[in-house]
Amino acid sequence: MQLTFTKGSGKYDKLDIVTAAGPQPPIDCPKQGIIPHDMVHFAVESEVATLGFLGGIATGGDSGFTAGADNPHHRAVERLVETVQAEAWSGGPVPNEELIALYRVTCEARGDTPLALDGTTIAAIRARIADLTARWAAVPVGGTLVLTLVATEESAASVVAPLRL
Repeated sequence: MQLTFTKGSGKYDKLDIVTAAGPQPPIDCPKQGIIPHDMVHFAVESEVATLGFLGGIATGGDSGFTAGADNPHHRAVERLVETVQAEAWSGGPVPNEELIALYRVTCEARGDTPLALDGTTIAAIRARIADLTARWAAVPVGGTLVLTLVATEESAASVVAPLRL
């Protein structure tokens, strides 16, 4: 699946998605001071072994605001995206155990089962976020950053596993 993020001049950036089924409706991405929310999804979904919002689109799902709301895998990924995004807004990394604990609390508060996470996965997500942050900062207004997400059969069939500390 191809993701084309376009940096806007106003309050929104834009995401255009092309899947095997063809172009999907564009998504407005409100500016938030860090990389776009759906780019955080890309970073997280590239590193975890379950589908989230973007992986759901890649496998034929809806790209609407509530897409995946009834899917426990998508919700668990969304909680992780929120947690990683909050860390980025806070200005710096926290110890892995604290990030995982915050993720667990976020899932519990929403009735979701956390994904299995470990320090290696957290490090990979953070490295991808750092790379995307640098690349996005270099994109001029009106410019694009094109990313490719591969949703595998394995990720489509994965289950939410218990959290590992």
